[in-house]
Amino acid sequence: MSRLNIPRELTIDWLRVHYASGNLTPEQVIEEVIRRAREDEGMNIWIAPPERATIQPYLERLGTMDRSLPLWGVPFAIKDNIDLAGMPTTAGCSEFAYLPERHAAVVERLIAAGAIPVGKTNLDQFATGLVGTRSPYGETHNALQGDWISGGSSSGSAVAVARGHAAFALGTDTAGSGRVPAALNRLVGYKPSLGAWPTKGIVPACASLDCVTVFAHTLQDAKAVDQQARGFDQTDPWSKSVPRWQAKLPDKLFLPSKPLDFYGPLAEAYRKAWDDAVEKIRTLPIAIEYIDYELFAQAAAILYEGPWVAERWASIGGFVESRPGITFPVTEQVLRSGAPGAHDAASVFKAMHQLQELRMRSNELLQGAVLVMPTCGGTWTRSQVAAEPIAANSAMGRYTNHCNLLDLCAVAVPAGDAAPEMPFGITLFALSANEHLIEAAAASFLGAQLSLPAAEMAENMSVAVCGLHMRGYPLEKQLLSFGSRFVREAHTAAKYQLVKLPTVPAKPGLLKKSDGGHAIEVEVWEMPVTSFGAFASLIPAPLGIGKVELADGTEVSGFICEGYAEAGAEDISAFGGWRHLK
Repeated sequence: MSRLNIPRELTIDWLRVHYASGNLTPEQVIEEVIRRAREDEGMNIWIAPPERATIQPYLERLGTMDRSLPLWGVPFAIKDNIDLAGMPTTAGCSEFAYLPERHAAVVERLIAAGAIPVGKTNLDQFATGLVGTRSPYGETHNALQGDWISGGSSSGSAVAVARGHAAFALGTDTAGSGRVPAALNRLVGYKPSLGAWPTKGIVPACASLDCVTVFAHTLQDAKAVDQQARGFDQTDPWSKSVPRWQAKLPDKLFLPSKPLDFYGPLAEAYRKAWDDAVEKIRTLPIAIEYIDYELFAQAAAILYEGPWVAERWASIGGFVESRPGITFPVTEQVLRSGAPGAHDAASVFKAMHQLQELRMRSNELLQGAVLVMPTCGGTWTRSQVAAEPIAANSAMGRYTNHCNLLDLCAVAVPAGDAAPEMPFGITLFALSANEHLIEAAAASFLGAQLSLPAAEMAENMSVAVCGLHMRGYPLEKQLLSFGSRFVREAHTAAKYQLVKLPTVPAKPGLLKKSDGGHAIEVEVWEMPVTSFGAFASLIPAPLGIGKVELADGTEVSGFICEGYAEAGAEDISAFGGWRHLK
């Protein structure tokens, strides 16, 4: 914990609980964000860093907004190829900069939900790169190991979240830029289906493939941002109406049948981390099949080895030609590989036809399924990338480049460390509009990393619920989706306090007291042990799972609430249970 007891791992739920309690204000959070950004100045995270003068109008606006808004007072960072009105958009090139009059569509939606934009983050120039070193504003350092790459192109956005400068950050993703930095900085990186979030107000890399993405510490926070950002924009020619369904486990998970290639100085450590991740995947309550990855490798090769790079030139080539020598050298080399003469019209159509066949095959294969791969097959020091800028960058996209070409959604999640303070991550892929499958599968994987008490390592276990998971309430469906069944109504021992948390929707919190207390009505459900980890991982702070003592003296696992949440919450113990609340 840093000064003001604001954690480095800022989450939306943590902020909301502490704002509601009156123990914390957005102004205090912003002061701490500014302090941290100044402290980390040498890491090259920001192009336009957090400053009180630029943030103040958004702080003042909060006073006119409903405090129950889902992102009220939540600080977020913006990759500097995404427009924030009144602040220059540079795309990593000061000579290219322009001053937008309007926010990008997705930024507008987040601000309307109460979020506070705190600054513009560094990136691989023109979003061309996966390493985080291709910027005239300096190489963005890894959040945990400064000599190593941060990943790109959304480098600054990822590191800003990892270093506690923001609760979440916007990036963009064409070839993996919203996922690689997540893996290298121990974050969740969520890439929605193409068109699900509007891209109006974004400097295009490959306009037909570009996505806006989010970095966060938890799946819950990524989903909270998605709920505000998602939706059709009639002024955006790339926008689509892509629904988000309730989370559901996929019918099966696909893993590669052949050994994968790993690279860089930590290749063997990454191989071991992948093997460990596969062992966790095998414990999940989802069928596993092994498939030939070649289909996806062929799609990945099209992005840089085929004529798609010409789309980058179509977006930015005029500027490069008009300002010779201005562009970052390796960036210009990559961009010019798509210049006229490098590819003819016939090669473009040939690649389109090849890709259409690959899409047909992947659409057939991934029906109801999720593909799991390493996010990265390795990493590099910044000095190693400087020595081999093209080869190192290409390697980083080996397991990411296929995603947007095949119109897939994806979420990158942490999967332990390959070496001390060297994070490893996996990515889950599904067909467009199947975000609900990757959400549940990712939650299941993250939950598998929780350990269960030895006494509960049976086929099924009892779980006590006291609020929105009870029969007839909205989250009953969540229990049923994990294979649970209702067993009986019961009461706790007369040792508990029940509070109404200031969340939206309101939730109960059950706290055990050292003396006194009430008997609180609960329901006891039976849940498969194999589902418990995934279920527990979906529970937002300050709630969690602990032991609940029942009136008959037995103990079962159940919902409990962290003590800090009592401050500012309404004591409703006298009602005897959530169902009796007036």
